[in-house]
Amino acid sequence: MCGISGIIANRPAGVLKDSVERMTGKLRHRGPDAGGIFQEDGVALGHRRLAIIDLSSDANQPMRDASGRYILVFNGELYNFRDIKLMLPEYNFRTNSDSEVILAAYGKWGTRCLDYFNGMYGLAIWDRQEKSLFLTRGRLGVKPLYFRHDGDSLTFASELRAVLAGMDQAPRLNKNGVLNYMMYQSACAPETPVEGVQQLMPGEYAVFKGGKLEQHLYWNIEDARHIEPDRQAIHKTVRQLLTESVQRRMISDVPLGAFLSGGIDSSTIVGLMAECTAQPVHTFSITFREPDFDESRYSALIARRFNTRHTPILMQAGDFLNSFPDALRAMDNPSGDGFNTFLISRVTKEAGITVALSGIGGDELFAGYSSFKRWLALRKHWIWRIPTALRSTAGLVLLAGNSSKFERIAGLTAAPTPGIEYIYPAIRQVLTLHRAKKILRCQDECHDMMYELLAARKKGFSKLPVLSQYTAAEMLGYTFNVLLKDTDQMSMASALEVREPFFDYRLIEYVLGIPDEIKYPRYPKSLLVESLSPLLPDEIVHRPKKGFTLPWNQWLRTELRQWCQEKLTGLAQRPEFNGDEIGNIADRYFNHAGNNNWMPVLQMAVLEDWIERNLP
Repeated sequence: MCGISGIIANRPAGVLKDSVERMTGKLRHRGPDAGGIFQEDGVALGHRRLAIIDLSSDANQPMRDASGRYILVFNGELYNFRDIKLMLPEYNFRTNSDSEVILAAYGKWGTRCLDYFNGMYGLAIWDRQEKSLFLTRGRLGVKPLYFRHDGDSLTFASELRAVLAGMDQAPRLNKNGVLNYMMYQSACAPETPVEGVQQLMPGEYAVFKGGKLEQHLYWNIEDARHIEPDRQAIHKTVRQLLTESVQRRMISDVPLGAFLSGGIDSSTIVGLMAECTAQPVHTFSITFREPDFDESRYSALIARRFNTRHTPILMQAGDFLNSFPDALRAMDNPSGDGFNTFLISRVTKEAGITVALSGIGGDELFAGYSSFKRWLALRKHWIWRIPTALRSTAGLVLLAGNSSKFERIAGLTAAPTPGIEYIYPAIRQVLTLHRAKKILRCQDECHDMMYELLAARKKGFSKLPVLSQYTAAEMLGYTFNVLLKDTDQMSMASALEVREPFFDYRLIEYVLGIPDEIKYPRYPKSLLVESLSPLLPDEIVHRPKKGFTLPWNQWLRTELRQWCQEKLTGLAQRPEFNGDEIGNIADRYFNHAGNNNWMPVLQMAVLEDWIERNLP
């Protein structure tokens, strides 16, 4: 796991090198083991390395291929690099790294090398002969890649703040990115909170040559093939694909462990890890004294069952609050989530672990959220039998209720169809488009990016089973924009690489094609549990589900009240925002005037803190 950066521009060599040095400096936390810069006329590439595979200095980057034509900077892991290496017998390998395999594969197959890759990555390859740059991001977008195309120049990096460090002009706030942050806890890709800076989408590559940038999707999540409803065969294949995914993600030349909450997903990963190795698995869990939050009984049960080297970490309110400033500094993008990942990543790294496997993604893939059943129910609701005009009129009445709940219902009642592009945003929104526009001074220039993405891909989504349509929306929505982004930025703040076996693209393609009658969760994630049976004990499968939530409602009104009020005051004074609306929200919240919705309050405070740090 690493950090990459680069600039292709018609600037003096010294200026380019200085700019990329600043950019790589911003990425030092991602790669404390080594750093390097490649520079020649019109191009400079930077790299910070967290050594995972082949710890020798020969595997440092930027890396040249054997011919000297191609220069690589790479962030991530290519899990099947050994398999691909066997397909390249003609190449004279100098290292045992996955990085050199990428170079050799690109030299042989060009952009078609992506057809062979199974991993998480953001990478760039400079072609010294063609004077072109190849940029790409993995199929699920696990690893980030930001860029700014400005005229004849291109700036890119693993983190947004590194791109800002390489810009030759003052950055400005992107209103539409901020609007979607207020709605969904994150700016929706390809946009960011900064004007002119974008992200590559999952499964996308780009070629920059002669000042022109061409972007292409090489993988679509909705292209899964239909799976025949043979329950026994499906169970066997799911287990095989998930086991192979875990095996690949256990390849490491540094100490490796796993996060263990004691839920179905993390217990599954730990159980399969134990089957894949003769050595005890190192597991880590956060525990609490408060029974409403504590899951230590379940994590300890799994640790005993699979004979892991278990480290329970007792956390108290003071531990979270004391680390809060560090977590804010770790944010490359503003987020209303991810603080728990910051904490467990820090203590795991301090315990000597460099790579940790995580169970995130199981809920999205195996219909673990209650929202899956809400999606099914809303599609068949009697309200869709009412003419659209009448439903729209009813929606206007609900808007007069002046609450987020009524606004979401109003949006649904006015929708022309019960399509995924209408229902998914309504389920996932923290604030509606109507309410977010009240906070931000924007009207026609601001729009709902999540709705537009799903509407544009509606035809492909419609080919999927109904439950898988919601999975695909989750993967492109909350999972990609919030869950994976926060996991990356909060774990890499401690130079900890997190690997997620549920995000193996072969597993996802297969599960998305499974018919609803088999995927339907008769009990929590029944398809996953039955595919792995008897791996998990009944105490884990049928335990009450607990979300890892922090008592923000209490903290924002007590220990964090002064910080929060100061940040809201600062945001209200910015010309892009409606100060009166922010003031009203703050007054109602802190005076308990029927407003206990802490999430928008926290999001606005975090946003102001992020702006102060990054857009002075």
